[in-house]
Amino acid sequence: MSFLRFSPIFQERVWGGRRLGNVFGRPLPPRIPIGESWEIVDREEAQSVIVEGPRRGLSLREALQADSEFLMGPGYPPARPFPILVKWLDCRERLSLQVHPPAPVACALGGEPKTECWYIVETSGDAALLAGLRRGVRRDVFERALKAGMLDSLVHRIAVDPGDSLFVPSGRLHAIDAGSLILEIQQNSDTTYRVYDWGRMGLDGKPRRMHLEESLRSIDFSDVEPASTHWQPGHQLIAECPLFRIRKRAMDAPGDGIEWAAYEQPRLLHILSGRLKCLNSKVDEGFLVRGHNVLLPYGERCSFEVREAGELLVTDQFHESGGG
Repeated sequence: MSFLRFSPIFQERVWGGRRLGNVFGRPLPPRIPIGESWEIVDREEAQSVIVEGPRRGLSLREALQADSEFLMGPGYPPARPFPILVKWLDCRERLSLQVHPPAPVACALGGEPKTECWYIVETSGDAALLAGLRRGVRRDVFERALKAGMLDSLVHRIAVDPGDSLFVPSGRLHAIDAGSLILEIQQNSDTTYRVYDWGRMGLDGKPRRMHLEESLRSIDFSDVEPASTHWQPGHQLIAECPLFRIRKRAMDAPGDGIEWAAYEQPRLLHILSGRLKCLNSKVDEGFLVRGHNVLLPYGERCSFEVREAGELLVTDQFHESGGG
């Protein structure tokens, strides 16, 4: 088996575009704005399907039910959803200002907590992230500005370049400005409360639904001017929390070897640039290229050779984090 690669699930979004097709050479559904490609997902409403190897055609859910210990390690319940959701985001326009509920609030509201991390792969124009509140903004000031539709000046703006990243815990007010291609690695959840949408109409020509009561219960008003992580060459810790750890790793030169041992933990690889050849792949080609996101099973030793220098991210330490 060596690794599991899945077919992408494209999501139409009013703020999306066509960049995912142009950058990764993927055929997109015609004439609609594609904002998200769900790369690895195990949810009732969306299931990743394996596209290579002996388990081709199985969904991620079916693969877990068939052999959860091989994929995730001893004691992983077959019925437990895969704990991570991986997406590519094409932010052609600014996203809504939104928040994901912390666990206690999510439970009370019937939603799911959602902590995530954004890694910036490409930018154009005056790319930025909006995250947290500006210093000195109190809740009463925020609520008055929300009613007046004048939130722009209250939200902290972070200019970004390729290679930058931002950790977004549940409760953090956030949005993504126009112009970025982003890899999003997140807790398995799809609960988002929209706070403000900049006066934009939805795909149906009507204002999109806001979730003001839920948002005000979810926002961490003590979260002031968070910082992004800036690009560094080579190896780097991108994010670490009880739900997952993300590290960046260089693929320095063609011919270099990279190996992950079996029986340690499952891992996700996210290819940012360059090209890898899997040396113990059961797949005819076994190549990983820019844009690929794959699962390395717990029970499989995976050996790779760099064929083209580049960079990748490794997500791990998610075995015990559970699903959404």
